[in-house]
Amino acid sequence: MPADNMFVFTLPFDPSALTLEMLTAVLALGVLIMGIVVPRGSKHGLGWVSLLGILGIMAVAVSLWGDNRELLSGMYLLDNYALFWKITFLTAAALVILGCMRYVDDTGFQTEYYSLTVFATLGMMVMASAGDFITFYLGLELMTLSFVILVCFRKSDSKSVEAGIKYLLLAGMSSAVLLYGLSLIYGLTGSITILEVSRIIAMQPLSPALMLAVVMVIAGLGFKISAVPFHMWSPDVYEGAPTPVTAFLAVGSKAASLAIIVRLFIAGLPGIWEHWAMVIAILAAVTIIVGNLVAIPQTNIKRMLAYSSIAQAGYIMVGLVTATEAGIKGVMFYAFLYVFATMAAFTVVAYYYNVTGSDELKDYAGLAQRSPLMAAVMLVALLSMAGIPPLAGFAGKFYLFKTIVDGYLWLVFIGLIMSMVSVYYYLRVALVMYRDDPVDATPIKVSSPVAVTLIVATIATLVIGVYPGPLSEVVNNAAHTFFLH
Repeated sequence: MPADNMFVFTLPFDPSALTLEMLTAVLALGVLIMGIVVPRGSKHGLGWVSLLGILGIMAVAVSLWGDNRELLSGMYLLDNYALFWKITFLTAAALVILGCMRYVDDTGFQTEYYSLTVFATLGMMVMASAGDFITFYLGLELMTLSFVILVCFRKSDSKSVEAGIKYLLLAGMSSAVLLYGLSLIYGLTGSITILEVSRIIAMQPLSPALMLAVVMVIAGLGFKISAVPFHMWSPDVYEGAPTPVTAFLAVGSKAASLAIIVRLFIAGLPGIWEHWAMVIAILAAVTIIVGNLVAIPQTNIKRMLAYSSIAQAGYIMVGLVTATEAGIKGVMFYAFLYVFATMAAFTVVAYYYNVTGSDELKDYAGLAQRSPLMAAVMLVALLSMAGIPPLAGFAGKFYLFKTIVDGYLWLVFIGLIMSMVSVYYYLRVALVMYRDDPVDATPIKVSSPVAVTLIVATIATLVIGVYPGPLSEVVNNAAHTFFLH
């Protein structure tokens, strides 16, 4: 065939820009294929394969820092903002895989668990870089469907199956509401690209249809981050799901949803900021209050941590109110440190359940005598969530509340008062662990992977609290690139 008549296919973008996403997809499919090929008795190494793959992808992500560009006319955004979130998701995935290997090996479903965990991480990464509604929705559904399967992973446990059904139904409803809101925005602007929507809305007068669309988007994404009054699924799903899944759901799903909320509202809807800022502020206040007050009477530690997670979502929402670079920094900083405190607490809960078969708070009596490491890690994690200095949670809340002191002082007071309230139910756990005598005094031997997970999470919580400077500089740079598009 003459050279002039040869058909040459060229991609409309540089495929190297999607290196992280392609590597993550290859890892997920690779784990799935290995699980099919490898005999059942030889699948114990799939956890290590997944972990090493995640760590390798994280190293590639760090090497890509500073690569800021747009793909396909803004449909996919590559900037340090998205890259920071991707590193956060990969960190959470690495910790949850490392901390749950024994649990997953006991179930015998290593292939499904590890591949779905990586697929959920891929969905989160797509959400962080999404520059249009369709890309964002594809990432959201990939993450959500992976979590639906993981939540009902213990198919012989009625609570796990019930949690999976509840999550499937409510996630479907919230996605429908979200999708309707996005379609209204498309109908009003004629564009699905977030940056183009921002330019069009800035030139149009505010309409009731646009406010209805914004309310629907807030409702749909409010479900994903467990904001009140869209939080009712959280306690039941958190309690029924396998504890490692609960940890990843509390950290990963919330962080991914926050990443796209910032992109949608601060980059896509800055022209009507004065109309949605107060709505976000009120939602944040109600979420903080309800999460902390309802956590007080809980006797199941997973339900208590579920309501604590709801309150933490309220604190993070505070950073959205001002729609500034400082607010974005506060959201990213707190979300990153929240990964370590939450993973530490839930890893202790997961391992303790494997040993005792109980999630009841009263059964944690004397844990300090049975396992000093687990008790110490749980105490540090809970105090960090409460915002006690010099732990990371204090630095995170400081950055968040500093952004709203001038215009929303009432919200600062609510946050501070509720932080003091949270100390009560967090220290109640500490009292049970350190003051009460154990019913069974048999020492708990912590496996090496779990011990490494606990130590890494605790050291990170302490170091970020004592020396927040390096992370603060990284987050500053990431927040700055957010506004360069």
